[in-house]
Amino acid sequence: MLKETAIVLVEPQSPGNIGMACRAIKNMGLSCLRIVNGCDRFHPESLKFAVSAKDILEKAELFPDVSSAIADCAIAVGTTRRQGKYRRELLTPPEVAELIGMESDSRGAIVFGREDSGLTTDELSVCSIHATIPSAHEYGSLNLAQSVLLFCYELSRLSTISVIPVREEPPATSAEMEAFFNQFKTILTRTGFLNGQNPEHIIRSIRRIFFRAGMDSREVAIMRGVLTQFDWAASGFDGRKRS
Repeated sequence: MLKETAIVLVEPQSPGNIGMACRAIKNMGLSCLRIVNGCDRFHPESLKFAVSAKDILEKAELFPDVSSAIADCAIAVGTTRRQGKYRRELLTPPEVAELIGMESDSRGAIVFGREDSGLTTDELSVCSIHATIPSAHEYGSLNLAQSVLLFCYELSRLSTISVIPVREEPPATSAEMEAFFNQFKTILTRTGFLNGQNPEHIIRSIRRIFFRAGMDSREVAIMRGVLTQFDWAASGFDGRKRS
């Protein structure tokens, strides 16, 4: 589970932070780094701070966006230090580690945002879980590599736990959930439920509902079948609501 857990850096701006993140990943027994755009990972500063973790840097996978970086992951944890309407139910690093440990048959990912602005609301919305590192109110912002180290440390502690409960069925991957949400959005739009001016407002709430349900692949397939039937039944709908 440790080696399969992906650490995802979204548009990192400092080559040094990439290098230090590689060192933190290797220090704690992890090995999977994914990078979404960002600065040159082979900048001299990256190589300097990676020290003996250059192998993590060299085999890092590159992706164009967050959705593709977590597509094969059953649990995707979006990290944030800000709270708000779409940033509720924030877990702590120990809670994240326990949750990933319970899904040890599936790949997990922890997603870290830009040094200056973090993850956007849209990027967080594709993550099934949200998490934060509790810190002082006066100065709550942590360095990117420090944040990576704290989460990796909590994951590394799982190796000392002899028994971790495992679900009978592994959870659906991020790609499966995204396909489900896209189908849901299409049908809700077609039937006039969504506000055409701001459909994402409701879709984000729907995402949270189904992410909390923790569906497996079979359950997602059942729900998509239900949506397909709804779509067929609504084929004659003219877009007008009736009392």
